[in-house]
Amino acid sequence: MWDIDYTLLRGGGVAARAWKAAFTELTGVAWRDTPVFGGRTDLDICAEVFASHGVTDCTPERFFARYVQIVHEVKHEFAEQGALMPGVREVLTRLGDDPRVVQTLVTGNVPEVAAAKVAAFGLAGSFDAEVGGYGTDDSVRATLVRRSLDRAQAKYGEAFRPVVVGDTVHDVTAALANGALAIGVATGSTGADDLVAAGAHVVLPDLSDPNAVVAALTDEDRVAGRSSAGPPAGG
Repeated sequence: MWDIDYTLLRGGGVAARAWKAAFTELTGVAWRDTPVFGGRTDLDICAEVFASHGVTDCTPERFFARYVQIVHEVKHEFAEQGALMPGVREVLTRLGDDPRVVQTLVTGNVPEVAAAKVAAFGLAGSFDAEVGGYGTDDSVRATLVRRSLDRAQAKYGEAFRPVVVGDTVHDVTAALANGALAIGVATGSTGADDLVAAGAHVVLPDLSDPNAVVAALTDEDRVAGRSSAGPPAGG
């Protein structure tokens, strides 16, 4: 279960600009208070933004619809202004060659924006997006992990050992709440010490060493010791 932003890639601020543009267009209210986006779900952020700007006449559904439209209009900018994190492509390819592993996305992004981000870097084929967990599923990130796990087990008809990879404390705590193996990657604004303190089972400086990353994600003893029996859900 892969987080996207600052775990797999940097989006260059494209989504944040689209968010602000959609908000001001729909509400007529000038943007004045930027929340912390990292590790949070879009539903959670939406509630905070509406409240902090005194907006009561715009629903999340209406906002997300316009937000997604704007992202689609500028989606080419993800690759132009963002970047893939080191090692990502090789790690995804190697895990994709492992028949025991199903890779998906557990991200605070709404599904359409998540898809646009990974597609911009040619990664869409690495994930079974159908069994992912997204920012419109719930405001609580731990619920996204649970939804993803439920979807995977329903689709494949077997119990998975969930492995969550992310760069924030929110990713780690969401993994732990679901008995998943929590892999922290110190490639965002959260330092390695904070990821360890949050309870991450493994903390990596980045994904640039594919051997170390794949070993951490597919270590049968470690994964089995943190969750129920079944094949590992890589990432």
